Amino acid sequence: MKNLHIIDLGIGKVRKLAMLSDLHWDNPKCDREKLKAHLDYCLRYKIPVIVNGDFFCLMQGKGDPRGSKSDILPEHNNSKYLDSVIQTAVDWFIPYAEIIKVIGYGNHETAVIKHRETDVLQRFVDLLNYRTNQSIQVGGYGGWIVCYMSMSKSNSYRVSKSIKYFHGSGGGGPVTRGEINLTRAMAMHEGYDVYSIGHIHENKATNTIRERLLFNAGSRLHEVKHHCIHSMVTGTYKEEFQEGAKGWHVERGAAVKPTGGRILTFTYKGSAHKKEYLIDSIQFPL
Repeated sequence: MKNLHIIDLGIGKVRKLAMLSDLHWDNPKCDREKLKAHLDYCLRYKIPVIVNGDFFCLMQGKGDPRGSKSDILPEHNNSKYLDSVIQTAVDWFIPYAEIIKVIGYGNHETAVIKHRETDVLQRFVDLLNYRTNQSIQVGGYGGWIVCYMSMSKSNSYRVSKSIKYFHGSGGGGPVTRGEINLTRAMAMHEGYDVYSIGHIHENKATNTIRERLLFNAGSRLHEVKHHCIHSMVTGTYKEEFQEGAKGWHVERGAAVKPTGGRILTFTYKGSAHKKEYLIDSIQFPL
């Protein structure tokens, strides 16, 4: 199943997973300095990385109505535009290949498939895996990630937590900042502990508690449990507002957007009667 991925987060009372989206890496407005700092942080602390769509921008191809001469980097301004984006991206991301686990599609990648009949994301991942002998997976526009973790080597108690990811759709309301998208997901999906979207270039998280009736096979009794769902929106790394003087982002009346992804944290809270990992997320601490 293309959009189902298993990640082993290993052993420890605190396990972490970095959730990024909307890098728009090839756009001149991509804050590569911040992106590098965040990836270096993940590399230093061995935090696996998921990228939920719009890894690339890819709007400067021949005949693309969205194209702008000011939005192309010199190294990509040639007759092999898409090829040069792939090749330079592979060179840039080689140091981080060991921590990147899954990269999903965003609307920018699927638009190129539709209009240019080539899958830039798959080509990038294939070449990066070949160059680094890694096994980065290509996800879907949406899909599932199942994370396994355990508290200690001597503890046989192994936990799985499910993440439902979706790149996103729509423009994102300037007032709710994606809250409606998160609420809508609860009416569409079941069985997840974390819901993560990007696309609307916001950065926030919220917790929702639901009551569940479960059957305990050991005691053969039904039990009422509280299930926490952690919903999050990951920010972009393309800072389009700049000084607010001009440009498509400014002219359409859009606000300054928060940049950066989020770090998802699973913290073990166990006792003789109750064993669980609590879920939360934060922005990068740098």
